[in-house]
Amino acid sequence: MNTRGPTPGEAMSDKGNKAWTVDAAERSIAVKASVAAVYQRWLAFEDYPRFITAIKRVRKLDANHFVASLGFNGKQYETTLEVMLRVAERRLAWRTLADHRAPDHFAAGVVSFTPLSDRSTCVTLKLSSSFGGAISARIDKYLHNFKRLIEAEIHKSERL
Repeated sequence: MNTRGPTPGEAMSDKGNKAWTVDAAERSIAVKASVAAVYQRWLAFEDYPRFITAIKRVRKLDANHFVASLGFNGKQYETTLEVMLRVAERRLAWRTLADHRAPDHFAAGVVSFTPLSDRSTCVTLKLSSSFGGAISARIDKYLHNFKRLIEAEIHKSERL
């Protein structure tokens, strides 16, 4: 039995079926909001389509499982996401589960939150995906969208 996993960038095979590669990238951004506010906002999985443009809809199944409708390269996919790790105000990790909805696709991510001050947080997103297509640029876009979303919400609440 071979238990060795692939090295980064090495093609993985699905038990002799279609081989696929996994792209990965990591980016960070400073957000003008407390780590508690940033973490709580990131926990709102159903709102992911507001900043992760590839996600079109998220439906909660239970506390750790969600069905996400995705759009990549002109194609629509639906997959089950599983939250694997939650460390309050520090880290979240998730992955897709192989199922009939997207049997040939894999994605996993980790988002980390580091307080820079009482009102500023560094958000670091690491994403690995077999869906392909400019993952570094996508992560930059997702983080900038998230920053705009939360900073606008914080600014609006401070004016009230």
